[in-house]
Amino acid sequence: MTTFLIGGGWNPDATALVYGPLLAASGAQPTIACVVFDEGDGGAHFERWAAMLSATAPCTPVPVLVSDADGFDVAALGTADAVLVCGGHTPSYAAVLAPAAPALSAWLAEGSRHYAGFSAGSAIAARDALVGGWRVHGVPVCPEDAGEDLDEVSVVPGLGLVPFTVDVHAAQWGTVNRLIAAVRDGSVGSGIAIDEDTLLVVDGDSQRVAGLGLVHSVSRTEDGVRVRAWGARDDVVP
Repeated sequence: MTTFLIGGGWNPDATALVYGPLLAASGAQPTIACVVFDEGDGGAHFERWAAMLSATAPCTPVPVLVSDADGFDVAALGTADAVLVCGGHTPSYAAVLAPAAPALSAWLAEGSRHYAGFSAGSAIAARDALVGGWRVHGVPVCPEDAGEDLDEVSVVPGLGLVPFTVDVHAAQWGTVNRLIAAVRDGSVGSGIAIDEDTLLVVDGDSQRVAGLGLVHSVSRTEDGVRVRAWGARDDVVP
């Protein structure tokens, strides 16, 4: 299984760059199950991702709407070639999908399928999912608007598809600093923050970047925190 993590963003110039690798890896004219948290307008939101996927390559996007009331049944993914967990309210995606993590992992493995996340879908792919918040011990670490309706930075169980924590909208929302604070505080061991219109492809121990922005790695050291960044034109991934 390959994991495709998109940091968000709707720039049409980045469409082929961030969705193309997923579609190419999923076969000819693949079926992509698009999981959308439904707050009453899930169908309309699905159409945005369906349009982006269809503009990239021939494929069949299929909506899988989930909610607090109905939960998430992996059987709804059917025989799709890949799953794209879409964006929205990250704490809600985590609450509904994380309980199904073992079943989702089995579904991915049994068909050699791929996982893709967009924004919230990328954040919850982690074992330790940073789902929001804008303060650490009461101290602001990023803009309040990036908090996802949470005050303190919150880490919850995720899907466990990647071993590092993932933050998104890095440059656009100022979330690199939030991830730095979470690593420094010990809330998470290490993490990756992805800019919008940017893709991180994780295939075993191999990682590569596509798209228009940067991916930022944050790790703890003996005397603090190390931050490195790389983009699609860099040969070496930190």
